[in-house]
Amino acid sequence: MSPLYDLIIIGGGPGGIGSAIEAKVLGLEKILLIEKSENHSDTIRKYYKDNKRVDKDWKGQTVELEGNVEFVNGTKESTIEYFDTMLSERMIDAKYNCEVEKVVKGGGIFDVATSCGIYHAHHVIVAVGRMGKPNKPSYKLPATLKNRINFNLDQCTHGETILVVGGGDSAVEYACELGEDNRVTLNYRKKELTRPNPMNLAMIEQYAQSTLVLLKLGIEIDSLDDEEGRVKVIYADGTSAVYDRIIYAIGGTTPTEFLKKCHVSLDTDGQPIFDPQTCESETAGLYLAGDIVFNSGGSIAIALNHGYRITSHILSSRQ
Repeated sequence: MSPLYDLIIIGGGPGGIGSAIEAKVLGLEKILLIEKSENHSDTIRKYYKDNKRVDKDWKGQTVELEGNVEFVNGTKESTIEYFDTMLSERMIDAKYNCEVEKVVKGGGIFDVATSCGIYHAHHVIVAVGRMGKPNKPSYKLPATLKNRINFNLDQCTHGETILVVGGGDSAVEYACELGEDNRVTLNYRKKELTRPNPMNLAMIEQYAQSTLVLLKLGIEIDSLDDEEGRVKVIYADGTSAVYDRIIYAIGGTTPTEFLKKCHVSLDTDGQPIFDPQTCESETAGLYLAGDIVFNSGGSIAIALNHGYRITSHILSSRQ
C-alpha cells in the first residue's frame, strides 16, 4: 500500500509547483507531485525559446502575488532554475515520467491511478495546463507531412522556407527567431496583430520592415497538400504557396477527456465547473489550478496564486 498523502498534485507546471510549495509552507507535510514528462516545467522547456523573457505581469495584466512564492521577472532559464531551487529546498516528493490515468473518490479518499501505480490522498489538485495539448487547425493535416508540420521549434534547421501560423506571442517569437536563418512568413487570420505584448509587437514590426519576416495577415488557410514532400498551403482566397515546414502556434485546448476521468464536472461548452474563489470543483476536495480553468494564457503569477488559495482553503476546511 502506498502512503496516504495529504495532497497529490497532478502537473509539474507553475500551478502545480506553486501549489506544492504553498502546501509545504502552510503546513501540509505529505505531498506528492506527479508529472508525466521527465521533469517539471515541461511547457516552458519545450515551447519557450532560449532566453525568452518570462514576466510576472504577462500581457500587461498586473498581478499581486498572494502567497509565499516570490516570483519575479526573468528568463526561461532563470525561471526553471528558480523552480528547481524551490522544489529542492522544500524537499517536495515528485514522480516524473508518471502519467495519471484517472482519479476516483471513495470513502472520502482519492485514489489516483497512474502508470507508476495507485496513490491515495485526502485532496487532489489538477494543474495540467493547456499547452500540453496544442490546438490543431480544423482542416486535415496530411499524414505524409507529419515531420514537416510542427507545434514547436524542435525539428527546425537552417535555410528553410517556413510558414508560422498564429497571432500571439509564441507565433511572433517563433517567426523572429527563425527569421535570422530561414525564409519565414507569419500568417494570421486577422488583419492586425493585437495579441502580442508591446515588446513583441515592436520586434515583429522591425523584422517585417527589414524583410526578415514576411507578414501574410487577414487571410485564412483553407487546406494543406503534400507537394513532393513539402507543404503546399492553399489559402481561402484561392492562392497557394509551398513551404519546407509549417509551424502552428495557435494555443492549447482544455483536455476534456482527461478531466472527465478525474471526475471533474464540465459545462455545456466542455469547460470545468469550479468555485472561482477557492478553485474547488464540484467534487469536494478536488481542485483545479492554472490556465486550465481560468485560461489565464500563461500567467505564472495567476497560477501561483491559485496554489495559495487552494492550500489555504484545504487548511481552513480541516479546522
